[in-house]
Order: sequence, then structure tokens, then C-alpha cells
Amino acid sequence: MTQSRPPVPSGSADAGGDAPLDGSFAADDDAAVAEREAAAIVESDLAQLESERSELVDTLRRVQADFENYRKRVLREQTALVDRATERLVEELLPVLDSFEGALAHASSADGTQQIVDGVNGIRAQLVAVLEKNGLERIEADGVLFDPNEHEAVMQDDGDAEPRVAQTMRTGYRLKGRVVRPAMVRVTREG
Repeated sequence: MTQSRPPVPSGSADAGGDAPLDGSFAADDDAAVAEREAAAIVESDLAQLESERSELVDTLRRVQADFENYRKRVLREQTALVDRATERLVEELLPVLDSFEGALAHASSADGTQQIVDGVNGIRAQLVAVLEKNGLERIEADGVLFDPNEHEAVMQDDGDAEPRVAQTMRTGYRLKGRVVRPAMVRVTREG
């Protein structure tokens, strides 16, 4: 009686040391090679993606720094522009200040009140001219329909008609079309 050996799984070391007849060792080797090749491709792709990510992060940082520098430069330019505009307005107002100083000096040495009144009226006209040249315009209010965007009603007469401005108590002004101070008015509703 011969002893039979239990079947040994293919590819195991107990197969008598010989290669299995079905070629499973070759298949295992091919699978391992394919797995190593796939792992190498994945590692290569991962390295490439990490490199691209680093480049994109660097680009993003440069863009953020450029934008921050741009923002600061624009802010400096706007501030300088406002300063120049203010300087120009002040330069135009200096003659008005000189006129006031002259009027005050003249008022202390002169007895003629009409001359003082004329001097102050001249100064006012000079100031109004400078302001109008820079875009200031007076809001004409007397007799017009009440507009809450341009008028501030501080008094109101009763009535049923549309509200109209009866009296301007303080002049309102627009600067380049935008209301900087509404006219303070008394409103009437009389027909």
C-alpha cells in the first residue's frame, strides 16, 4: 500500500520544490510585477500632483501679495488725490481769508459802517465764487413743492393742498449734484 499525500495547494513550498504544472508561480510573479508597476505609477502621479499643488500654492501666495500691494498703492493714490484736491481748495480760499483780515483791520480804524458792509458783502461774493467753482450750488427752496430729499421741514402750516416751501430758514447746498446740506424750511399746505 502506498501512502498518498494530501493535495498541496498550487504555488506552495510543499509542492516538492518543483514549479507547479499549472503555471501559478508565473501568474503570481506577473501580478506582483503589475502591482509594483501600478504602485510606481501612483507614486509618480502623487509626486507630480504634490509638485503642481506646491506651484499653485506659491502662485496663490504671489497673487495675494500682489493684490495686497495693489490695494495699498491705490489707497495711497486716493489719499494723495484727496490731499491735492483739499490743498487746491485751501489755496483758492486763502484770498478770501486775506480779505476778511483786511476787512477786520479796516473796521477797527474806520467809522463808516457802509464800507464795512460793502467789504463783507465783497468777501461773501468772493467765497461763494470759489465754492461754486468747485461744484457747490444753492438749493432754491422758496415756493417749490416740498422735497424731503432736499428740504428739512422744521415748521408746517395746516392745510389740504400739496406741501410747498413757504420760507427758507437756512440755505441748503448741493456739491456736484449731491445734497450736502438740505434746506431748513417752513412748509405750508395752503392752496
